[in-house]
Amino acid sequence: MRRFNSLRKGKCPKCETGKIFASNGNILKLKGPVMHDNCPHCNYKFEREPGYFYGAMFMSYGITMAEAIAAFVAIRVLNLDLSVDAIMAIITAVMLIFLFPNFKFSRILWLYTFTKKEGTEPADKIERLKI
Repeated sequence: MRRFNSLRKGKCPKCETGKIFASNGNILKLKGPVMHDNCPHCNYKFEREPGYFYGAMFMSYGITMAEAIAAFVAIRVLNLDLSVDAIMAIITAVMLIFLFPNFKFSRILWLYTFTKKEGTEPADKIERLKI
């Protein structure tokens, strides 16, 4: 449960203390979230190699499509009598509102998917490294 809370708060996947993002960004000022290069606490390098977050783009796409489908279903469930243009405008607005949160969440989720927590190595492997 602690790891889930660290993921939700955007903490480093290695030490679960330092923040991954330096700023949240502001959609009204058209400034995106700024990510630290390294963890401020344990100095873990977030971008392991060039193109590391390429897969996070696909995660972001999936999350965005789920939100768009949810918005469409909500419009249909509420039985709103809207034109196709109005429905598309609402779905587009939902996608724009969640643009930066999706960007951040997909990168954080990508990091947590491929990073082991500090101190989770098996005991026998640690012993072999000491020898």
